Amino acid sequence: MAQLGITWDYQLIPTVTRAYTVACLITTAAVEADIISPFQLYFNTDLIFRKLQIWRLITNFLYFGDLGLTFFFNMIFMYRYCKMLEETSFRGRTADFVFMFLFGGFLITLFGIFSSLPFLSQALTLMLVYVWCRRNPFIKMNAFGLVTLQASCLPWVLLCFSLLTGESVLVDVLGIAVGHIYFFLEDVFPNQPGGKKLLVTPAFLKQIFDVPLADPNYNPLPEDYVNRPHQD
Repeated sequence: MAQLGITWDYQLIPTVTRAYTVACLITTAAVEADIISPFQLYFNTDLIFRKLQIWRLITNFLYFGDLGLTFFFNMIFMYRYCKMLEETSFRGRTADFVFMFLFGGFLITLFGIFSSLPFLSQALTLMLVYVWCRRNPFIKMNAFGLVTLQASCLPWVLLCFSLLTGESVLVDVLGIAVGHIYFFLEDVFPNQPGGKKLLVTPAFLKQIFDVPLADPNYNPLPEDYVNRPHQD
């Protein structure tokens, strides 16, 4: 497995990563306790649009399956790369990170309509992994304790791992494809001749998630103290 470097101090976990991780853990715990059933969570267009079970648009991203090796594997990767993105590329830009989640979730859902995948959480994880790896392509990583590789290769190693273990690679391909679309629109196209930034975070998200900068003219000392001559 890639080197983890996981921080479990709750207060040190950035906001979006903390919220998403807790939501996934609560959902899994509720399923394991038989409070809810996976059949109430999975992605089904008929139930969403005909029965208006709108919550499925969200809950299918919160469930990684029954407790087991695959669950922990997916949760660790989701937590690690979500946290690293939020602490580096999106440091101080919580609204932009939320917008990335919404944009990626929208595209994954749109493509998921034609893929018959019941849960899309793994695709979202692969999107996060892909974007981080494209932004940090030359970092050396140890995959599964077996081989050292550059970060740019990791999404494809994960895809091959799914293939070797007999799991469907469709969800991996979907996550990588959406990750590439986001990376191209956000990092590549704006820097091309004639290119421009197409992904603009809505103002209401910035108002909700981004803390306003402090008044640069604010001085906590009384004016008479500031203007009073002082001796060193």
